[in-house]
Amino acid sequence: MTRVAWFNCSAGTAGDMTLAALIDAGADQSRVSEILAALPIDDYALTFERTQRCGVASTRTIVAVHHHDEDDHHDHHRSWRDIDAMLSAADLPDRVRDRARAVFSMLADVEGTIHGVAAADVEFHEIGSTDSVVDTVGVCAALEVLNIDHIVAGPIAVGHGSISSTHGQLPNPGPAVVALCAKRSIPTFGLDDHREISTPTGVAILAALADSFGPMPAITVSSVGYGAGTADFVSRANVVQVVVGETVADPSHGSGQAVRLLEVNVDDVSGEVLAHTIATLMSTGAHDAWVTPIVMKKGRPAHTVHVLCEDVRTSEFAELLVRETGSLGVRGSIIERWPVARTESTVDVDGQAIRVKVADHRVKVEFDDAARAAKELGLPVREVLRRAEQAAR
Repeated sequence: MTRVAWFNCSAGTAGDMTLAALIDAGADQSRVSEILAALPIDDYALTFERTQRCGVASTRTIVAVHHHDEDDHHDHHRSWRDIDAMLSAADLPDRVRDRARAVFSMLADVEGTIHGVAAADVEFHEIGSTDSVVDTVGVCAALEVLNIDHIVAGPIAVGHGSISSTHGQLPNPGPAVVALCAKRSIPTFGLDDHREISTPTGVAILAALADSFGPMPAITVSSVGYGAGTADFVSRANVVQVVVGETVADPSHGSGQAVRLLEVNVDDVSGEVLAHTIATLMSTGAHDAWVTPIVMKKGRPAHTVHVLCEDVRTSEFAELLVRETGSLGVRGSIIERWPVARTESTVDVDGQAIRVKVADHRVKVEFDDAARAAKELGLPVREVLRRAEQAAR
């Protein structure tokens, strides 16, 4: 079974709300605080309080930052280099460190593009403050405490109008939020609200850590948590909801992976173009791509080009299909696949390196490598295949 967390951000999202939701779902506060204690930051106090939002019992995160004097502004100007060094030096669990790095790295990349500077030179302002660092690393710690392996998020709500920042008045949603959503093709929708209901920190956590975006996956629910935002709106519960559960393994196949199947029908494309399209799809990172012959209207012979890809890359592969085939449209659906666990290695056949994939039930030799070796050795390709399989076994 795989431990899954699904985040419902229908009222927006923020770092403190996400952390509170995970605590509310059962992440042990003491263990989260112990992990955070490894950070070289000691000027804060982290507490959680029970509250309600529109009658929904929830948890709120409170990070109280202790400023030593009125002129202490260092808290608001940590650079990506500072935070990266901090995470590297801290004695954190590997997955906590990796996840936290992924969040801040994505933020640095987006902020660098917005401000026209290299990602390494980005100075975080609100995002680099102590409370945002604690919220972000705290989320990663809580995910680890809950042993979450797979993260999914629903569409993220955003406001409109303008918001205040250290750079002045900015459009709402802010440039960083929009850029983060664009980077992962995150589904969003607008609420009639002039407040910043989704913050860069909250969106960056999901943009960097979510494996996919969409409806709640098929899981056996074990707990649910609600993380409260600071404001208490009359019209809606200002909470991030997280649903934690386990995928139920099929005894014959294991847990299915949700993937996108895209298809186009074409009746005016040559075999050479079709072959080039398949090669391009595979080299771009498709799980699989293939062509099947069909008969279209008026009895015309034609082909369907199929591609399996990650759901978050749907737009990329749909555009590639249209560009390569000239099709006037693409159709798609979400399906499941059950890839068999395998390892990849290289074997030696009379001095020729040949790649192989090894699963419990078979050995699959990379045919191009075998054909090249057969030519070099003056042997039938099936003999090379046999020797490579034998060496792999």
